[in-house]
Amino acid sequence: MSLFATNGAFARVFSFTFALWLRRRGLLALIVTTVLISTGADVAVPVITGRLVDAVAGGQSPWSLFAVLLVAGLVSVGAKIMSYFLIIALTIPTMRSAETEAFAHVQRLPADWHANAFAGSTVRKITRGAWALDDMADLLFLALLPSLLILLGTIGTLTAFRWEVGLVAGFGAVLFLALSLTLTLFWVAPAARLANAQDSRVSGALADAITSNSVVRAYAGEAREDARLDRVIDKWAHRTRRTWRRGTWSGLTQDGTIWALRASVLGGALFAYSRGLANAGEIAFVVSALGMLDGYLRQMGNHVRSLQQAVNDAEELVDLMHASPEQSVVKAPALTLPARAASLAFEHVHYGYAGAATPLFTDLHVAIPAGQKVGLVGRSGSGKTTFVKLIQRIHEVTGGAITLGGVDLQHVPLAELRAHIALVPQDPVLFHRSLAENIAYARPGATMAEIEEAAARAGAADFIARMPKGFGTLVGERGVKLSGGERQRVAIARAFLSDAPVLIMDEATSSLDSEAEAKVAEAAERLMEGRTTLVIAHRLATVERMDRILVFDAGRIVEDGTPADLLAQRDGLYRALRARQTLAG
Repeated sequence: MSLFATNGAFARVFSFTFALWLRRRGLLALIVTTVLISTGADVAVPVITGRLVDAVAGGQSPWSLFAVLLVAGLVSVGAKIMSYFLIIALTIPTMRSAETEAFAHVQRLPADWHANAFAGSTVRKITRGAWALDDMADLLFLALLPSLLILLGTIGTLTAFRWEVGLVAGFGAVLFLALSLTLTLFWVAPAARLANAQDSRVSGALADAITSNSVVRAYAGEAREDARLDRVIDKWAHRTRRTWRRGTWSGLTQDGTIWALRASVLGGALFAYSRGLANAGEIAFVVSALGMLDGYLRQMGNHVRSLQQAVNDAEELVDLMHASPEQSVVKAPALTLPARAASLAFEHVHYGYAGAATPLFTDLHVAIPAGQKVGLVGRSGSGKTTFVKLIQRIHEVTGGAITLGGVDLQHVPLAELRAHIALVPQDPVLFHRSLAENIAYARPGATMAEIEEAAARAGAADFIARMPKGFGTLVGERGVKLSGGERQRVAIARAFLSDAPVLIMDEATSSLDSEAEAKVAEAAERLMEGRTTLVIAHRLATVERMDRILVFDAGRIVEDGTPADLLAQRDGLYRALRARQTLAG
């Protein structure tokens, strides 16, 4: 791990964290003020202690100095308590902002990013990073800042006693801090970064296996998943063990440096006493100051190590926040779609996947009138799914334009565009929420009557009525408590409720039994009425009642016509595909 990478990680994390803290500048100022008051009182304690010993040794009354010492203690404790409450007032909103903004950012990352990320790892990065911000606030404001101030104050008072002693103390403190920072940043931190990355992989592996438990059980894969997780955890254990060992050796080195500093400072003070250059009170002051210096230096070493761990914990969250969100730039001038806009047109569209040698679409030109039902067919990889993703702006065209109601989609905000499009995927994803909430997701604020009407039109009312709590029944993670046909009808109900003028369906019946297929197909027919409908067809029999079929092949529309016209073409691709499926059936 390069020094640049290590320093870069700390710079990124501190920049992100301080940006959150600076939203509450007043709290920051109060925290720093209370810390200054508390540490000022602590620095005064050795000086007052030395004078108290001198008063006792000289036969003078010590009570006034004792009272001053008590006041200093009360000021220190009071200011500390206030700083703790202020830190709570700073940290809770900061953690809340970090988690909510990270969640919002992840929601807006491109589909390709989500396809390549483990949900469990992402959750772990966000939660671990948020708690790391709590640690950083405590360490910087309640630990490192007071320690540094007391360190500087103590060295100053030692220098006032004898400059040689102060010089030794200052040099030793600088050497200790330099050694601590070097070991922590450039030896422990790189190992901790690798350990954290593997920790995220453990969370991802756990979530992947648990969410796919039905497949694991179906193929008796429990032992294989156990072995797979063992391999991931073995690597985590190796990296974590290395990190902890490096931390231990770093701590031992710092302890050795503190002992050398202690011996040098105390030895210098005793040498001055042996030569008659210092009295008992001054020796008491040096011992008291040295105890404070020793304790705070040791604490600073621990705090630096803890800060390094907190930075490493927050690093993945910060990197996550720097991931580029879904392209949502609206070209000027921003335009509004006409109400119920439903006519689609691809005007000389070009599109290619990132890194692909050749574009998928080149000069693609096709128009779909409002209300037309269009089947999209072709071999796998021919461009059907990409065609509809370009309409949704999940992918962005690299040339040409796609229009809806005559308006270029690149001039339309994503939220407005997607409100015009209803989607019924092949494998509907449901939230682990109630049936009512899942249906109403298409239109926030829908009334219960509207939800029930959408369910009835989707043919879902009967099975919902049989549920233990009706519309209030929780459906399980991704809808596992429902059958495939029931999930499809919930998705269709959701589309009914959205009442969007454009409908995209990805062969909603391809994985269902014949009875469920008939019910879903009937509901789908009702849903298509009056809407511009694009149906990605895997089973070609399902598009025979479409108004029109577009046949894709290697990014080109090679056939375009009614089902009857395409079947009549002797050497046509659609006819060949249809015949092949008929024979296979």
